[in-house]
Amino acid sequence: MHRRTLFFALALLLLPATFSGSGVRAQTSDRAKAAAEIESLREQIKAREAILLAPSNEDRQAYANFLAQPHTGLIRLLPREKWVWKLSTPGDGAYYSFTRLTHEYGNGSDISLEQDNFKVGFAGANFGFLVNLGDTPLENVMIEGEAVKPLAEFQSPTIEKGAREQQRRSSEGFKEGERTHIDRLTATVNNTYVLRSVNYDTSDVLIAFRVVRKDDDGSMVLLWKMLKRYPKPALERSVANAGQ
Repeated sequence: MHRRTLFFALALLLLPATFSGSGVRAQTSDRAKAAAEIESLREQIKAREAILLAPSNEDRQAYANFLAQPHTGLIRLLPREKWVWKLSTPGDGAYYSFTRLTHEYGNGSDISLEQDNFKVGFAGANFGFLVNLGDTPLENVMIEGEAVKPLAEFQSPTIEKGAREQQRRSSEGFKEGERTHIDRLTATVNNTYVLRSVNYDTSDVLIAFRVVRKDDDGSMVLLWKMLKRYPKPALERSVANAGQ
């Protein structure tokens, strides 16, 4: 009788541990399942976002001959004010880098769309200029053109003070002939633009692009070609900002 009582007492002591171990295994299994489901959903979201950002097949077919040329592309920009914080893609589809060929916002982003305006120059000492050439065929845009030449021949500053001066200049704008070169311009369908984008330690490019479509959701489809890629710009920062 004494042995049976002792065995029963031990069984009672071990029972909570048995249930506890079972509970831990169940929780671990549930967490692993949840993690797998999150990864699956993340991949599904990325796939859906790729569809949202892609130009239509009709547009790709319409410009197939142009796109067969090197250093050309067709992209869609989403209006930032409608999609901010709604996508997993950094920048919410409103930004694009013509060197990294991605919508992901980061150092190297060259253009954005917000409130029906194009913008260039987003971080640090980075800056850029835009000029609207009107309803000019993209194929006709040349570096030697009167409106393009000032941007094509521009020498990117190598010291921070000079870069900051160009930031102010791009914000205020400057005129060459009848056209204004500035860091923001209204986005207009069937207009062609030239962009010079300087991103220190990343890229310096001269791009021509044309707005070929504006969809009902406010997104815009751009056909583009790279006119020139300059050496990667480096910046000698001031002593005051050296530790930042």
